[in-house]
Amino acid sequence: MRNVIVTGGSRGLGLAIVERLSAAGFRVIAIARRDSQELAKLRAAMAPGAIASVAFDLGDIDGLASLVKDIRKTHGAIYGLVNNAGIGTEGLLSAMPLRDIEQLLRLNTLSPIVLTRQVVRSMMAAGEGRIVNLSSIAASTGYSALSVYAATKASIVGFTRSLARELGRAGITVNAVAPGFIDTAMTEGLTNEGRDKIARRSALQRLAEPADVARTVEFLLGEGGRNITGTVITVDAGNTA
Repeated sequence: MRNVIVTGGSRGLGLAIVERLSAAGFRVIAIARRDSQELAKLRAAMAPGAIASVAFDLGDIDGLASLVKDIRKTHGAIYGLVNNAGIGTEGLLSAMPLRDIEQLLRLNTLSPIVLTRQVVRSMMAAGEGRIVNLSSIAASTGYSALSVYAATKASIVGFTRSLARELGRAGITVNAVAPGFIDTAMTEGLTNEGRDKIARRSALQRLAEPADVARTVEFLLGEGGRNITGTVITVDAGNTA
């Protein structure tokens, strides 16, 4: 059974990805600041050992090396890494507190880069591995009050493309998935009118769902994604088409 780490795996998109990958036969190590009732329920419903949860604050950059070391010691080699965890703090740049800017950069950009740095070392030794980074359509489309968030997600795209070049010879693929507006906690502030407006301007006249993103991640981690690297797959029901 191949081990895949999923960050932010206790709720929303991360939980959907954990569910999909565990059903596909991967052993999923879900990392989140704390466990959730939804993750505990999913873990109980799956085969014993199919899902493991690790409580860790991904803002603790200095602790990431020990985190990966402990996971390898407990579960063995790491085949896949899904950098899903992140925050979507909104705010006009001119009024956004510096602490909020730093937190966005720390959790959305620095943390996944450093975590990947630790994980790829074991992947390179094994001569195989899959990395999937969660970006956003905000990385390529302007949205008011999301300039800093968009900057973090755009940086993940650049990181993905360049890292794919670095790791290709080692048999490791690196890709990104860019969701649009998805029905998760990060978009719960939208009114029904706002959701309908987004759906109407999408080519498919609807919003994408967490399961759609999870299926895309599964594809990239499976045999279908063996020759796909350095690319970004958009999952937004045609919102940016």
